[in-house]
Amino acid sequence: MTTATPMSSGERLRLLAYGGVVMTLVQFAVPYEGLIGLPVLFFLKNKLNLSAHGVAQFNLIASIPLFIGFAFGFLRDVWSPFGKGDRAHLLIFGLLTSAAYGVMIVLKPTYGVLLGGVFVSTVAIQMVWSAGRGSTSAIGQDEAITGQMSVIGNLAVLIPNLVAYFAGGALSGYLEHRDAEGAARILFGVGAGLMILVSLLSLLGPRRLLDSHHAKARTHTLAGDFGRLLRHKPLYPVMAIQLLWQFSPAIGAVLPFHLANDLHATDAQVGLWYGVFFGSFVPVMFAYAWLCTRVKLNTLLWVGTALAVSQMAPLLFARTANEALVAACLMGLIGGLGQAAYTDLAIRACPPGLQGTMMMMFLAMYYVSLRFGDLLGAWLFDQQGGFHTALYASMGVYALILPMILLVPKALTAGQDGKAAVA
Repeated sequence: MTTATPMSSGERLRLLAYGGVVMTLVQFAVPYEGLIGLPVLFFLKNKLNLSAHGVAQFNLIASIPLFIGFAFGFLRDVWSPFGKGDRAHLLIFGLLTSAAYGVMIVLKPTYGVLLGGVFVSTVAIQMVWSAGRGSTSAIGQDEAITGQMSVIGNLAVLIPNLVAYFAGGALSGYLEHRDAEGAARILFGVGAGLMILVSLLSLLGPRRLLDSHHAKARTHTLAGDFGRLLRHKPLYPVMAIQLLWQFSPAIGAVLPFHLANDLHATDAQVGLWYGVFFGSFVPVMFAYAWLCTRVKLNTLLWVGTALAVSQMAPLLFARTANEALVAACLMGLIGGLGQAAYTDLAIRACPPGLQGTMMMMFLAMYYVSLRFGDLLGAWLFDQQGGFHTALYASMGVYALILPMILLVPKALTAGQDGKAAVA
């Protein structure tokens, strides 16, 4: 076990704040979720008349770059453009993402254009994510603040999703009354502007966060690093936990159809549902920032997982759109502890020098599980008993996380923040 010499509170706050702001802006701009992703989903559903299965197929194809996210993380770990490290990754690929959105602005939003544009912009933005997650995870390990970095990383996703799903549902309703070309210009113009801002912020970031990783001398070849990753024992239980946790057939592509068709929710209420759901994780994250400095990660993992098994249960009792909103709030509160603990574990488990690879693989497992969960959910929804069958399947999968915790090396989970073991 290693105990880091603590940095000053001012420096810690500066690093946490900068990393959180950059990742938050990136999350606002991603083409596959939230502010942009939700209107795209409604565009496919309402303008192009795709079924739940058709939407799931679109998401599956567009998510291929997300499935191989570890490759972008590995590229970040071993490549420093112009010798400028993560600063260059943020600048170059932030501008490339913005350019991809710019092309989508001027083209007619057909199925092919949407699919190609989302695919290309996803490729570019993965390098931005790898720089953000890799640099913050390395600092979390070095300073033994993995729990606090887990909170920052999760809030950087949750807050944009909270805002985006509130605004995204309303934006979808607004775009319904506009021509398709005008809607696309608004939608992708927002994404392009956000990524230009990320690129500008890369020039102002702290050296300790953006430059320190690539300033260290490399001690392995590319093949050596890849072999080191495959031999890394904590990798396998951590990724298995993530795959199981994110496999949610009930709250992916089929949920908007259940809310709209069965509970008669409007598009704005569907967006509100996701906003309430993600927003309810936020207070739990702040609680975790306090708990992780006082309670061992092992305890947080077991308690969080025990709660997570029952996360889907509130939706079983929702009979109206308003009752579904209450269920969304309860589900976020129930699942927040597990979400924070699993991310904390992933940061602790990163192999030295391969933080970007590990964290992007962790993110990739999220999308692999989510998209294939969408396909299963669509099949269950359409042919095997409807939405409640998908709910029961989700709860059964979550229960399988419990034995996975036993496979995690005890040394990684034995301490709290400030006394955290690293891989």
